[in-house]
Amino acid sequence: MHARWILVVAGVFGALAGFAQDQAVRPAYEAATVKLNTTARGNRGVQEDKAQALFTDVPLSRLIQWAYKVHEFQVIGPGWLDDVHFDIAAKYPPEMKDEERPLMLRTLLEDRLKLTVHRESKEMPGYALVIAKGGFKLKPVETGAPVTSNLGSIPPSLNLQGGLRRSILVAKKASIASLADLVTRIWDQMVIDKTGVTGVYDFELRWNNDDHNPAPTDGDFPPVLFTAIQETLGLRLQAEKVPVPMVVVDHVERIPAQN
Repeated sequence: MHARWILVVAGVFGALAGFAQDQAVRPAYEAATVKLNTTARGNRGVQEDKAQALFTDVPLSRLIQWAYKVHEFQVIGPGWLDDVHFDIAAKYPPEMKDEERPLMLRTLLEDRLKLTVHRESKEMPGYALVIAKGGFKLKPVETGAPVTSNLGSIPPSLNLQGGLRRSILVAKKASIASLADLVTRIWDQMVIDKTGVTGVYDFELRWNNDDHNPAPTDGDFPPVLFTAIQETLGLRLQAEKVPVPMVVVDHVERIPAQN
């Protein structure tokens, strides 16, 4: 019995130590300044390279989306999150990993704006990306994970171009999961990848943006995105209720702490 209790206690303390270690590991910028923006100078967005990230006139709601790698409809919080804008100049530490970028922004929001959140799942109308009746049409170009995106951007493996009527997506070494995430951005509804397809692929999609007038007006006019995905890739967007991970803001300050 004594040996059993020793093992149990050791296991509990081991788990607590692991939890404490996870809590202590908070990737952070080497240096950063956070300022409230009240000028609306234009050129809103983020400029980022290996050395630094410059956020200009970015709403707090968008910063939270980037920090937690979620879409606009996945954040629940006070309505003023869209009204408060910030300028942030952040310096990355040497040998930073790409996956640490959103975590560093999260740490900054926690430290300077006292952000606290919790997560929950919510059933919402959306789509599942599944394999169509005729089967998946692409051959993988290589195995392995695709290149990840930077803050607030589409992955470099996906080059989206388009106008009011037509769009073109050129994919190079892109995963099907990244395609599902892109369609989520375009439609502002959750699209989850249920294909089970792994690897990365090269492909090109052309589609008509006008869902209200999907019929081609000439022989060169592409179909709507829903049809283009099925005809080109052998995948289908299936409407259904999907579990959507939500980020719920419990507390956040409007005024940043001292830099």
